[in-house]
Amino acid sequence: MHYRETHPPDQLLPLVKLGWTLSVPDDGPKWIVHTATPDGCMEIIRRLAGRSTWNGEQPEQFVAGAITRPAELRIAAGSRFVALRIWPWAWRLLSGNSPASLSDRWLPLADAAPAFDMPATIEAAFAGLAAVQAPADLLAMAAAISAAQTAGEISLRTGRSPRSVQRWFESNVGQPPRSYLRMRRFSDALAELASAQESLAGHALDHGFADQSHMARDFRALAGTPARTAKARSQGPFLSG
Repeated sequence: MHYRETHPPDQLLPLVKLGWTLSVPDDGPKWIVHTATPDGCMEIIRRLAGRSTWNGEQPEQFVAGAITRPAELRIAAGSRFVALRIWPWAWRLLSGNSPASLSDRWLPLADAAPAFDMPATIEAAFAGLAAVQAPADLLAMAAAISAAQTAGEISLRTGRSPRSVQRWFESNVGQPPRSYLRMRRFSDALAELASAQESLAGHALDHGFADQSHMARDFRALAGTPARTAKARSQGPFLSG
């Protein structure tokens, strides 16, 4: 399997984490199984060839909501995909709908966001999103979330009360701030785990965990496997089967 990530232009960073492509060789196993792990994002996906399943056969274009637990994906030989990994608050700008309605599931893109068509290339997808106008308060929240480790820090950075931050997350993220920040911390730790040179204890401290045991608990909950096993199996946001 070949997986490649493309980082968006700076102007899109408040809305888009990255674009990605994935291809599976024609001559491999009929199906490969991978585990997707939570990273706090939604995904808008176009399958250019092949088949894929997760809780049912998926259409050519679909949107996957943010997952809160590991999700097993089956991808057929010869499949090819292009996708955007967006922050959940960007979904309202594209569809008008709350991201909470898509948590841990997917919908055909034509049903979820009829006005949006996922292009066949990352570059065209970035260009289409560049025309989206994000309100200033949303951009401020996106910047605060990116820089914060706690809900209290978000309040301080935005001048919002804790209750106001809670309500914003309910409407624009679909998860409480603490749960969402935990997911982001885990995702960052997983993304850098494969190339990490320090011990697991050092990696835990570098990524905001109290200690290695704290990181271990989150990996068991969000990856379904210990950190040491995840290090050997990680491939982008996936764990190989």
